[in-house]
Amino acid sequence: MLQVLEDAARMGFDGVEILHRQMEDESPSTVNAIRRRAFSLGLSLPLLSIHQDFVSPARDERQRHIRHTINCLELAARLGIPAIRLNSGRWKTIPSFDELMKVKGNEPPLPGFTDADALKWCTESIQECLPAAERLGVMMALENHWGLTTDPENVLKIWRAVNSPWLGVNLDTGNYPGDPYAGIEILAPHATIVQAKTYHGGREWYTLELYYPRIAGILARHNFKGWVSLEMEGKEDPAAAVPKSLATLRSAFG
Repeated sequence: MLQVLEDAARMGFDGVEILHRQMEDESPSTVNAIRRRAFSLGLSLPLLSIHQDFVSPARDERQRHIRHTINCLELAARLGIPAIRLNSGRWKTIPSFDELMKVKGNEPPLPGFTDADALKWCTESIQECLPAAERLGVMMALENHWGLTTDPENVLKIWRAVNSPWLGVNLDTGNYPGDPYAGIEILAPHATIVQAKTYHGGREWYTLELYYPRIAGILARHNFKGWVSLEMEGKEDPAAAVPKSLATLRSAFG
């Protein structure tokens, strides 16, 4: 993690998004080392991306993920990070992610349930996290991620149902079953942070030819002024692909 901060500063980034799964631990010494190094390099830490899953008929299982989310809100506050990325989760009726990608994230519900049930579970679970978010001053941002929120309309259904200033929308430019620009247009009016995909060297499951001047134009039209966070998911050596990706984003958004 500290090396990533060094590399990001050398390449000319303004900040670094922290992926929770890549943290070695959550001890005070680790947290404070990350904060100190980022500050000394002039880098902001705008987002802590976490993994949780509220799509389960078992309340105990949802409660486990609620506790994890609240723990991550507290961790973000300790890191001085103003927002965490949320997933909705998925049904897991297609266990293999490779197979899920073949159907572009469109996964059938568990027998006896519907997507409406899952939307309700997600809404209620996020609402249980709101008091902690408000107390800590850390927003949650729901991503259009593979699973229930593959459909950008489902992102907005949850966002509207939660109806809180402490829940925003994390717009990912690559996670769409169809035309990405149409999906971006749906989410752009409500976006609080953007994760921008690039695929230098081709990706494991799919590669999109995203034209970032067009994406920047959509976001500007909807008055988006937040962070744009690079997610380079290609197979090319990051030492070469990340600077090229940064140049693409600087050119489009600068």
